[in-house]
Amino acid sequence: MKNKIFQSLLAIILLVIPAQLLSQPEVKTGIEVLREDGFELLKDKKIGLITNPTGVDSQLRSTIDILHEAPGVELVALFGPEHGVRGDYPAGEYVESYTDEKTGIPVYSLYGKTRRPTKKMLKGIDVLVYDIQDIGVRSYTFISTMGYTMEAAAELGMEYVVLDRPNPLSGFRVEGSPVKEGFFSMVSAYPIPYVYGLTCGELAKLFVEEKLLKTKKTCNLSVVPMRGWQRGMNYDDTGLPWVLTSPHIPNPETAAAYVATGVMGELFVFSEGVGYTLPFQIYAAEWIDPHKLAQAMNDLEIEGVLFRPMQFKPYYGRFKGKELNGVQLHLTDADKVNLMSLQFRFMEVHHKLYPDIDVLELSKERHNMFDKVTGSSKIRETFFKDYQFEDIEEMLNEGVDEFIELSKKYYLYK
Repeated sequence: MKNKIFQSLLAIILLVIPAQLLSQPEVKTGIEVLREDGFELLKDKKIGLITNPTGVDSQLRSTIDILHEAPGVELVALFGPEHGVRGDYPAGEYVESYTDEKTGIPVYSLYGKTRRPTKKMLKGIDVLVYDIQDIGVRSYTFISTMGYTMEAAAELGMEYVVLDRPNPLSGFRVEGSPVKEGFFSMVSAYPIPYVYGLTCGELAKLFVEEKLLKTKKTCNLSVVPMRGWQRGMNYDDTGLPWVLTSPHIPNPETAAAYVATGVMGELFVFSEGVGYTLPFQIYAAEWIDPHKLAQAMNDLEIEGVLFRPMQFKPYYGRFKGKELNGVQLHLTDADKVNLMSLQFRFMEVHHKLYPDIDVLELSKERHNMFDKVTGSSKIRETFFKDYQFEDIEEMLNEGVDEFIELSKKYYLYK
């Protein structure tokens, strides 16, 4: 009798699992679509490729190697953003130009003294191709590199092709007001929200059509869209492997945590977990009582997130070897949380627990960077008067609804 029950259950499992697998959407990125189409868009042209280790197909084969071996395509130059084309450099480290050992193709740095390719670098190139996995956040410098290289291409009348990839924060999440005049930088290069809810291909179209590029000439843009991607997808829904986009974004879930802690981390007062095994998932400092903080944060009853008390020692970075205490963020349902607001809710609670800690004074050397990341000085000037989140809540969302309506014109996916 038991054997019959077991066999029946096994038969059901074998029937159900294939059906589930078949219903899983199959997403093909821009490079795979380009390859399926026989590289027609790039045939008989000399190509300059802007990429990094995230530029891979679903079998983790590098776009560099795919284009280098593609029939009728001549890959003549590589351009590396922050971290380099093969991921040889840590965050923030200036990268010199060099030669790619595997292909012998020259690599030009776009994260050092030169952030826009020069005419000399672009000499002899017909088309610039962009293939980088982003995390959907303005301060993450890859989209700045995309915009700068689009501007350089426009100035020379050169074609520009974006090989599209998923937005790991989905195509619906939009948070944080657009950058204000006077606060543009590498971490806030264009007047878009902090979380912009578009793929890089859609964003490139918006840059061109809304004339956000800093050039009087129009960029000759083509986007190779994905197949199978839908706006509401989490990255896990795509079935694609994740290649860490930088050393501190080891998985797609960290992209959401980056939004919740990264702005606060720019103050250099609190640890956001960088230097430990939980990058961007922590609020901590030496003086904090982790249990009191966890209780106070959980008492806020913010839907979709829980806070766990923890103590740890970072292995490297500015807090290396220090005994830190705080909370780990557990996003139980990220879709229900305004991620950017969480770090300000934390700093409000922290001020109530430790009113004698002058965060504004401790962070005075970092105000310029904090303002660049938030997109204006208004957030800092208003919030740190009384440490009340409600004082800046409207500011954080200023212009978001308008941007959502505007960006719908550039949707490539439902």
